[in-house]
Amino acid sequence: MSSGGLELPPGDSGQDGGPVDVSGVPGGADVPPGTVSLARPMEIGAELDWDAEVWDEVRTRARRAGRAYIWLNLVEQRLRAVVAAVLRPVYEPVHGDEWVVAAAGPAGHEWVQRAVAVREVSRRKGYLLDPADDNVLSFLTLPQLRELAVQHWPCFEPYFDDRRDLELALDELEVARNVVSRNRALSQAVLAQAERAAARLLAILGSGAATPSAGRLPVDAVEELVGDRYADVAGVHPDRVRLQRQLPAEDLFGGARRLDAIGIGLNLLVQNYSGRRLVRLAEAGCRTRLLFMNPASSAVRRRERELGLKKGELSRSVEMNILHMRRVRARLRDTGAFQINVFDETPRFTAYLVNGDGPDGLAVVQPYLRRARGMEAPVFVLRGGRRQTVRHDPAEREHGLFDTYREEFESAWADSRPVS
Repeated sequence: MSSGGLELPPGDSGQDGGPVDVSGVPGGADVPPGTVSLARPMEIGAELDWDAEVWDEVRTRARRAGRAYIWLNLVEQRLRAVVAAVLRPVYEPVHGDEWVVAAAGPAGHEWVQRAVAVREVSRRKGYLLDPADDNVLSFLTLPQLRELAVQHWPCFEPYFDDRRDLELALDELEVARNVVSRNRALSQAVLAQAERAAARLLAILGSGAATPSAGRLPVDAVEELVGDRYADVAGVHPDRVRLQRQLPAEDLFGGARRLDAIGIGLNLLVQNYSGRRLVRLAEAGCRTRLLFMNPASSAVRRRERELGLKKGELSRSVEMNILHMRRVRARLRDTGAFQINVFDETPRFTAYLVNGDGPDGLAVVQPYLRRARGMEAPVFVLRGGRRQTVRHDPAEREHGLFDTYREEFESAWADSRPVS
């Protein structure tokens, strides 16, 4: 080789001491000396397929990351809007379109210039699908938006009570943001922490409640975005115990202006909401209609046989609940606002409809299963008000499950008999 060429080491010898050709066959007679040999191709033994267990794991990761991303997206959009509303009037009159650069100042020069560069690349490659995003502020990340707010806190202070609360919530959210942005595993505990922090941040930033019923059952971000796929179902619980952990009777019935309930014994109301509270609720203007199954009917006896109860056990329980509600009614000045009726039909479900005549309605519905008591049956939480769907014309409103059960209640009420 020439003096300017690359000196290559001699190839390994074969078993007989001869050179090895490119195919790995020893003793290649026509291979020139100094030729680099190549190792024989070998199977590396990598298993590329995923079994069912691994697929379950990655789907779980994807579901958690997707849920966290929705919360993160909402918080980032809200904080971006707040930063723009507060700082734009301060900097834009002097700096024009460069107001974000000016607001970042020397401390944020590096990351704001990086955002400017990303914006230019996005422009050239056609990544800006919405003209409203063609500004530097849209390319700042959540930590950078936080820096702007903290750096200019005197401008934000009139709008927020406590800077510390804002920063603590953002700190809690940062763990999930870091994991989701790098597509790493997100634990259920961190996801729950992120959802609580995001909900708190949206409240701090003044996002407002999506529906009037959010005071009793906060609107979940995922429910709000994809709720049209599931009519007006706000939650599903395997039994009543798990329901009451999220939605105690005090939250469900408290502050109601109208309460309609139908079922066998209405234990969720009678046994979990005191008579004193029901009296206060009625005196505050709540109109109540309670529809029990007639404890003397044959339908009660059939239900006793289904559940394997002793004869008369269920009927006595229902009768005691009715007597308790009669005592509550007797303490009211306007007894007509607290009506108690009974029906004789075989029950199909129990339902508690709160404020069913308004947009802030909330309902708890349980089907009756043949071998399961009411405490053990699945529970559906329905949000009232006619939801505007995403997929249809904005003028259209979806007829949800809440309306279906309200109509069922009205039908059963029309066929029932009052309790004296």
